[in-house]
Amino acid sequence: MFVTDIRKEFYDIVVNQRVVLLVSLDIDALCACKILQALFHCDQVQYTLVPVTGWENLGTAFLEHKEQIKLLIKQDDDLGVPSYEDIFHDDEDEDEEGNRDDSGNESDGGAEPSGKRRRFDEHIQHVLGDASHRGACVCRREILFDYEQYEYHGTSAAMFMFELAWVMTKDTKDMLWWSIIGLTDQWVHDKITHMKYVTDIVALQRHVSRHNHRNEDEENSLSIDCIRISFEYDLRLALYQHWSLYESICNSCYTSCNFKLWSINGQKKLQEFLADMGLPLKQVRQKFNSMDISVKENLREVIEESSNKFGMKDIRVQTFSVHFGFKNRFLASDVVHAAAALLENVEKEECATDNFIKALDCLSRSNIERLHVGIDLAKKKLKAIQQTVASCICTNLLLSQGPFLYCHLLEGTPDVKLFSKPLALSLLCKYLLKAFVCSTRNKRCKVLPLIMAAPRDVDKGTVIVLGIPPESETSDKKNFFGRAFEKAAESTSSRALHDHFDTSIIELKMEDRSKFLDALITLLS
Repeated sequence: MFVTDIRKEFYDIVVNQRVVLLVSLDIDALCACKILQALFHCDQVQYTLVPVTGWENLGTAFLEHKEQIKLLIKQDDDLGVPSYEDIFHDDEDEDEEGNRDDSGNESDGGAEPSGKRRRFDEHIQHVLGDASHRGACVCRREILFDYEQYEYHGTSAAMFMFELAWVMTKDTKDMLWWSIIGLTDQWVHDKITHMKYVTDIVALQRHVSRHNHRNEDEENSLSIDCIRISFEYDLRLALYQHWSLYESICNSCYTSCNFKLWSINGQKKLQEFLADMGLPLKQVRQKFNSMDISVKENLREVIEESSNKFGMKDIRVQTFSVHFGFKNRFLASDVVHAAAALLENVEKEECATDNFIKALDCLSRSNIERLHVGIDLAKKKLKAIQQTVASCICTNLLLSQGPFLYCHLLEGTPDVKLFSKPLALSLLCKYLLKAFVCSTRNKRCKVLPLIMAAPRDVDKGTVIVLGIPPESETSDKKNFFGRAFEKAAESTSSRALHDHFDTSIIELKMEDRSKFLDALITLLS
């Protein structure tokens, strides 16, 4: 079930056979694909997006190709994946049981032909009616329930693929940069804890030091000349090097929520902050690249000193930056925002595959122009998120529904089409919950999760619903909404669609939203 020999069970198989990749539509998966493409020297790759709709599809895949499917996970990640034998029966076992049943109870017509696999032991229980199988079925259901109850993220897929390339002694600086982007995606979209992020950063830092100290031999001279990766402490401000400092402060979740910029007092506090830094407004409001060199020299130290006075002690964060040649410099978070904006671009009516290819292309240093296009789209998205959060807070659109908070974006809301995409809606959801926790005095609301709904496809009359766990710096980022959504949809016979890797995202018909919400309240109360 698990890969034990990377060369025999993974590398040699991929080299010699055609494989299908189940690709999640997120930046970490993009980077993992990019590393695999470079690892196996695929100059031209035809990408087919295969959406996974939860355990049903994966279970069917296990049954149909159990000898071919292997799991690649880190031993340090305690993901609690059940073994194949704990969940499924093999053909031989089922044939023996089926023959025993046919000879002892011929009147039971539910037995299937030999050699055909059946799903779970629930089906076997229905066919055989044996007490021992009922007990085994209950045990299997408990194992599945424990596994499916929560959803959380382990080590970045891109980081794992880079370590695989490193073990094969085929790693390059480009692969290392893509693995950094994959890890940064997990941090930007709040998928892992800060402790997990820092731990993985340290591991990648060792690889950066190793590559930076390589001898400039003939094989590596090109990559060393063209790409330089460095570890540094930088500001927790989104895209500030490609924006104005003022706009970055206003549209970054960390600073916006700390200042409460949706209020008049928050705007005054921001002005006090800028005055405390002693930076001229003319400098702060113009593009970062146009600021005086004398201002930019000590900018990080000045911002950090003033931030501490205003309670923002975590304004600095460990990250990596890259230089492509001598002109282009990007932080890892810049690339994450740009790639996500390209992946979910709604300005042009293009299919998901086209957006996937464009987002993949922006990761290559030969496509800097596309990366800049993505950065421009990311600025628009961050502005839309900030304005929507301010609107929701000021108009009290965030409501307490008992066991959770709930917010519904209506048709006609500015930029609502942007939030029909899961990554954008997830970023909005986390931003909104953090802003609400900073602004409310209700202690109970501070520990509640949030469910958010937005129009998905107006023509089809569908909505996208997403749930996130409570806001907490020490949270393990476990999300229980996937299982809850599934049960609520089943109890109401809602026409739900699980078309995402993330099971805490579900699509519903507009008319089913109310009864789905009522069922969820009943289920979680």
